Amino acid sequence: SLLKSQHDNKIVAGLAEIFGVLADPTRLRICMFLSESELCVCDLAAMLNISESAVSHQLRLLRSLRIVKYRREGKMAFYTLDDSHVTSLIKQGLDHAREKGE
Repeated sequence: SLLKSQHDNKIVAGLAEIFGVLADPTRLRICMFLSESELCVCDLAAMLNISESAVSHQLRLLRSLRIVKYRREGKMAFYTLDDSHVTSLIKQGLDHAREKGE
């Protein structure tokens, strides 16, 4: 069984929170772009056709759940998915959605 103890309730709640955040199309698009390459806020804003302020707001939420991370280079911040687990989650979700769409 995937759930073995009461502690697992916190894990399930955390997973539900991650899926809830990824349920938003804008945040999901951000993650899809970041699954392909490291990007700055201005690049994401241009790709999504939304303001840099809106992108920054979404990135703060994604960062708080450790879905994305960033590195600074001078005044610029470059974002990537946090780790291989997040990358795999996004890619597997895309594969599943594409199969369902056929």
